[in-house]
Amino acid sequence: MTLRMRLQPEAIGSGMTSQRVRDRLVDRLREGHHESGGIRDERVLNAIRTVPRHLFVDEALATRAYEDTALPIGHGQTISQPWVVAKMTEALLESGPSKVLEIGTGSGYQAAVLAALGLEVHTVERIGELLRTARKRFRQLGMNVRSKHDDGRIGWPENGPFDAIIVTAAAPALVEALTGQLAPGGTLIAPVGGAGSQSLLKLRKDADGNITQQTLAPVVFVPLLSGMVD
Repeated sequence: MTLRMRLQPEAIGSGMTSQRVRDRLVDRLREGHHESGGIRDERVLNAIRTVPRHLFVDEALATRAYEDTALPIGHGQTISQPWVVAKMTEALLESGPSKVLEIGTGSGYQAAVLAALGLEVHTVERIGELLRTARKRFRQLGMNVRSKHDDGRIGWPENGPFDAIIVTAAAPALVEALTGQLAPGGTLIAPVGGAGSQSLLKLRKDADGNITQQTLAPVVFVPLLSGMVD
């Protein structure tokens, strides 16, 4: 599979952002050091290996970009742990989607991984400054990601329905507006729970609109908030 991105020379990196460092991260994800097991989908591992995560964090944190940990990106938000990004992506790919909605663009890294896999990505972010920075990164990497500054809890109804929806912030319960934008046969991946206890859930909607639910792993995400911030 050819990843859908145009890497600039500065994206190749050196030292702590080198390909060797990225390969070590991928080996760790594959081997399954996380309590919920390793990542088996080689398409996902190849995307994690290829997408330059150090371009999605502040320069001061670039040397930590290929650690398997979440990192701050400002505005009280984080770039998710690589294992979590890989796990959510792996679960999403199981239904063979082509058109995906992401709620919570953040740094843009999760959307970039999805776009690198050849998916049509639509992403919504409530914090304007984060979205503007993410858009610059998408352009730098030659990625065609459709983005919108809006309240993520509303979704993107005018562009739906979507084959898959991925939510990168946690709500106490599933948001009905989002499950309503999921196409029959589609998959929704979302963390659900409060600050003290969250679970990563996988939902499947059948042809009759019935939804089944599976718990994938315990996770920690920032809260899914309503409204918009410039």
